[in-house]
Amino acid sequence: MKILLLGGSSFLGRAYAAEALARGHHVTTFNRGRSAADLPGVEAVRGDRDSAEDLAGLLDGRDWDAVVDTSAQQPAQAARTARLLRERAGHYTLVSSVHAFADWPARVIGEDSPRHECPADTPPDQPFSPALKAGCERAVLAGFGAERSLVLNSGLLIGPHEIGGRLPWWLERMARGGRVLAPGDPQRTMQVIDVRDFAAFGLDLLTARTSGRFLTTAPPGRLRFGEWLETCRAVAGAADTELVWVPDGPLLAAGPDRVEPWSELPLWAPDLPELAGAWLADTGRAQAAGLRCRPFAETARDTWQWLRTRRPAEDTDADGRKGRVGAAVRQGIEPAKERRLLAAFG
Repeated sequence: MKILLLGGSSFLGRAYAAEALARGHHVTTFNRGRSAADLPGVEAVRGDRDSAEDLAGLLDGRDWDAVVDTSAQQPAQAARTARLLRERAGHYTLVSSVHAFADWPARVIGEDSPRHECPADTPPDQPFSPALKAGCERAVLAGFGAERSLVLNSGLLIGPHEIGGRLPWWLERMARGGRVLAPGDPQRTMQVIDVRDFAAFGLDLLTARTSGRFLTTAPPGRLRFGEWLETCRAVAGAADTELVWVPDGPLLAAGPDRVEPWSELPLWAPDLPELAGAWLADTGRAQAAGLRCRPFAETARDTWQWLRTRRPAEDTDADGRKGRVGAAVRQGIEPAKERRLLAAFG
């Protein structure tokens, strides 16, 4: 198949490109070349999807069997590309997010749960809002047609080349050793998916010309937070690391040292009403369609291997400029604050 990846150089786009190349597909990537270099073997077309001139250059003499859009952030972007590609490709996969659902993360969601009321014709250049993902979905469905469109609502993605910094932060924190603040309940369940499993499932559906919507993350209850931390400790070879478990309450009520859920201790989702459904998305439809998720230990091991062996070139873009891939661990608590909390509660 001939596949166009809108994006295609970093993390999820990279995983799609690697899987598609391994399956023998012809892959064209369209991106600005600022996040990372494209994988060897792809046809890399440079351009900005907000530029009519760049899009015209992409379309010049080309057509594809399918499009995978991993980079739409604004409904106007999605509408423009869907409209232009409608006669140049047979199938359109839009990677959306659980953020498109109005009830997430407060309630359990499924594919038929209500989405945010963001229209397809939302003016461009809107400030970031989770609702924009819902608008992107509507734009693709309107421009390409429901019978040729596939929407994958992604859960939280982890794995090698991660740019969000969540799993890398925990691995690197474990490797530093000492007493580690472990928040909340070790039995609390999580839902995370290896980016490679997401891409493989997406390509399975694409090659089968599947349409519709799939909540695409690991099944609920498959992984517990205690297992997450213990696995990170084991993979990082941190024999002298001690996990110090502190309940949600003290961390949330610590005054000036209050810990922010989700970011300061990555993926910590305390027992709060507004987070009650964060790790409970219904993935039954995706599982029935063939979604398979590898053990977390494999993802942690491969991510740690990447962190230890990544080359400086992986932190540069296609033009040799310093980039963000593999470099930006943007999460995590300040060491001094962690020590204060351990002294107070651990």
